[in-house]
Amino acid sequence: MAVTLADVAARARVSAATVSRVLSGNYPVAESTRARVLRAVEDLEYVVNGPASALAAATSDLVGVLVNDIADPFFGIIAGAVQSEMGAPGGPGVNGGSGGEAVRGGEKLAVICNTGGSPERELNYLTLLQRQRAAAVVLTGGAVEHPDHAAAVAAKASRLAASGTRVVLCGRPPIEDAITLTFDNRGGARRLTEHLLTLGHRRIGYVAGPAERTTTRHRLEGHREALAAAGLTEGAEQPTVHGLYDRASGYDATLELLRRDAGLTAIVAANDTIALGVCAALRDQGLRIPEDVSVAGFDDLPFSADAVPALTTVRLPLHDAGVRAGRLALGREPQPPGGVAMVRAELMARASTAPPRH
Repeated sequence: MAVTLADVAARARVSAATVSRVLSGNYPVAESTRARVLRAVEDLEYVVNGPASALAAATSDLVGVLVNDIADPFFGIIAGAVQSEMGAPGGPGVNGGSGGEAVRGGEKLAVICNTGGSPERELNYLTLLQRQRAAAVVLTGGAVEHPDHAAAVAAKASRLAASGTRVVLCGRPPIEDAITLTFDNRGGARRLTEHLLTLGHRRIGYVAGPAERTTTRHRLEGHREALAAAGLTEGAEQPTVHGLYDRASGYDATLELLRRDAGLTAIVAANDTIALGVCAALRDQGLRIPEDVSVAGFDDLPFSADAVPALTTVRLPLHDAGVRAGRLALGREPQPPGGVAMVRAELMARASTAPPRH
């Protein structure tokens, strides 16, 4: 039996009118009362009816796109590509639909949900999108590696799918009840480090992203796989520093790496934005790129080829991946076998890497 507004009111020990006010957000309600109502909504898995037009179609014309940071070019490129696909003319769906079905065609309203990297905010957005009967949800970027959060996201995805919402992951590990475009982070990082090893580098520092992110772990694993294959072990002679995926972290981590080993001949950054900070720190220390220290990044963001020197990196086709995620969300493209497809990574060797002088 479907949970009703009255059930939520009874669970929260408030009136049905108070529940309605909390959910609509149009009336002032005491914070303690609001928290109690939202907890009851979550416990009972109550789903609010979306726009009236959604009642007949089961889902609305809303598509949610979750990103960690819309100001980060990585997420901006993917989100922009997804949004463009949402606004494209409908056309028939993959099963021959007319184009007017809720998921298989027709223009949709893409809403960008900026989580700021917060696991709690990610779950809140998923709940809100379920209440709005979203036609689809696209989650981008690496996932937080915590068993409780992973279980919560999987449960949300299952509820969304059960209510008719298509869930697509772009750049995240696969989960049940979702279509997944996973990035070859491990393979790309391995090829990048192999490139440096082939040039003759043996003292290589690594600036990693946040330790709790899947993207961080996969890229670091690929880096270490290449080192191990070359007979090098990760330790004091191959230092690693974790930080955020931003320029400031790259700058600070580079100073720490040089403090640990002033003789480093190469530094690998977990993404291109970090690599910019690495380059700035090296220059401020009077070191030349690549004559004294080679630098490499990951993602091949638009500025990478125009950096001075041009940045060696790993290219992920972010725009194409975003377009494909949008098409999968709308049912305009058949699901990949098993619901999972790998997005390949390509090494882009440029001027920021060269053989070491010593």
